[in-house]
Amino acid sequence: MKITDIRAYIIEDDHPQHAFRWRQGLAGSGDGTAPGERPKTAILRMDTDEGITGSVRIADGEAIASLTRRRLKTLIGENPLMTERLWTLIWEIDRVEELHMRHLGLIDQLAWDIKAKKAGLPVYQMIGGNNDRVQAYASTVTWDTMDEYERYIKECMDVGFTAFKLHAWGDAKQDAKLSHNLRKWTGDDAVLMFDGSAGWDFVTSLWFGRQLEDAGFYWYEEPMREFDLKSYTKLTEQLDIPVLAAETSDGCHWNAATWIDMGALDMMRTSTFYKGGITGAMKVAHLAESHGMKAQVHGMSVANAHICGAIPNNDFYEQLVISSEQIRGLASLAEVPIVDGYLTVPSEPGLGAEPDWAYLERTALAIV
Repeated sequence: MKITDIRAYIIEDDHPQHAFRWRQGLAGSGDGTAPGERPKTAILRMDTDEGITGSVRIADGEAIASLTRRRLKTLIGENPLMTERLWTLIWEIDRVEELHMRHLGLIDQLAWDIKAKKAGLPVYQMIGGNNDRVQAYASTVTWDTMDEYERYIKECMDVGFTAFKLHAWGDAKQDAKLSHNLRKWTGDDAVLMFDGSAGWDFVTSLWFGRQLEDAGFYWYEEPMREFDLKSYTKLTEQLDIPVLAAETSDGCHWNAATWIDMGALDMMRTSTFYKGGITGAMKVAHLAESHGMKAQVHGMSVANAHICGAIPNNDFYEQLVISSEQIRGLASLAEVPIVDGYLTVPSEPGLGAEPDWAYLERTALAIV
């Protein structure tokens, strides 16, 4: 099999249906689109000489158009079933391009989409196959008030969630109060996690980690930026709660190995978003497993659901919860519905529904 073409369809997209924000200082949903404009998205397509087509949807359409034109078309003629080779070729391009982490795995996902369709198997079975039913945790956005947190958390409990992760305000004292309240709202048996969104220094991170220990939290995620590994090493040594890190650090499994070598984390993050697609995410997951470590999958998407179903050292699927309407609609999501606090990994070959290519040919702002 050979790749015969790689194209990017640039489309004008809708603004997020459920807008949200993160802690102060971080961008929220919809940020980055100029006033009066709609966001631009790319539908990336890979064609083969056997008529099997792969596709993936990605934001930042202008950047994808440029990347496709200048670099991705050099892969035409390669075999899409040779996913390790393609992954290495993209890694070589990254040496000069310094690709955005979300772009590093795009070709890999296209190739796995084609590979699964060729085999007639779901991706999670092809890359391992551990469990087709995975518990989901309710991962909050940042709401304005304590009352909102209580209301939305209880709505999540009503639809079956028993695991919860806080994204809070970035004020350590208020966040600590919120964390203790979360334990009161959910009871002793709920699994609780906290994501610091890289907002604190070492001293604040240490103090806050002890607050989470008092409340019986399962993990403490990314309290500091992921550059000062010595501070992370000190944090893991001085806390009992597991520290989860390396979510947004560049360098895929090579960087992950450095974190492990330095004892800078207790649990590893992996994802198709930030670790180079499915192939990269699996490299990180197996690296963590070989060191007796969890590889917790970060973020939503069909591709990440397949990673969750493939590996034994992940506990949950992360499901963002935003508003009452969105929480009530989780069981009817088209791609990855969450029913009674669990997802069933998609059983269809490939990574999702096929776009309407004829419609895109007529309506795309640009086709590269």
